[in-house]
Amino acid sequence: MNDPALQLARFLVRAEKLLERIEPLLPPASPAPDWNAAIAFRWRKRGNVGYLQPITRPSMIRLKDLHDIDDQKARIDANTRQFVSAQPANNALLTGTRGSGKSSLIKALLNEYAPKGLRVIEVEKGDLIDLPDIVELIDDRPERFIIFCDDLSFDAGDATFKALKVVLDGSISSAPDNVLIYATSNRRHLMPEYFEENLEGKRVGEEIHPGEAVEEKISLSERFGLWLSFYPFDQEAYLNIVAHWLKSFGCGATEIAGAERDALNWALMRGSRSGRVAWQFAKDWAGTHHRPVTKAKRGR
Repeated sequence: MNDPALQLARFLVRAEKLLERIEPLLPPASPAPDWNAAIAFRWRKRGNVGYLQPITRPSMIRLKDLHDIDDQKARIDANTRQFVSAQPANNALLTGTRGSGKSSLIKALLNEYAPKGLRVIEVEKGDLIDLPDIVELIDDRPERFIIFCDDLSFDAGDATFKALKVVLDGSISSAPDNVLIYATSNRRHLMPEYFEENLEGKRVGEEIHPGEAVEEKISLSERFGLWLSFYPFDQEAYLNIVAHWLKSFGCGATEIAGAERDALNWALMRGSRSGRVAWQFAKDWAGTHHRPVTKAKRGR
């Protein structure tokens, strides 16, 4: 009864039966992405298994549709053009006021450079911990990938904070040269900043050294080589954007001029003069005046 070989055989039989019972409960294997199905993908989770879901209806916005952010547009366009051409390029952090075109700029870059091999993978903040898996999945692909994190911000102690730091510039292994990270945020340093943290600063000789809490927050944003700041639009810029979108809906100069007062009231009700508000007004005006929506006009 104490024969080791017999005990091992019985153990293996029990283990096999246990595996047969567990196997149906396991999540299905992650489907291999169809790289020819789309130019943009979204990282999804099914149970604990992540996979790339093709985005079959990406935004159709173009760089020429984005007005009054010419400097920001030129700088990130140059960085992306370098990246697509396999030249050195930087990860980019776009920060500033809401609705100013940060996310739309990334979408427009995709439409501009997709014919040259650019692809975008959108990753939610909660899934950033999967970044190493995503990078490994696309490491040997011939395409050039931008990992896009929209409206990014962190709370103190957030585990995804450190995951992003590692992928950007904190691991012993270097990131593949076909991957960049573009992130947008309303916060310059991606984390909440508190007055008391400034009291941690110390004077060393004639220099002021920030405290550890401030250093931790700055350390992430500094891993982005390209910083772009976006600011609220003044009235003239806002009306220029309204005019562009109304023109795209087929409105003439006289109709556009007649819509200015309504456009300003629209912005006043929302407490913001932004590109997003201008787009929303143009859609409302076009719908009210029975303008058809063409494929080229869908989505900012």
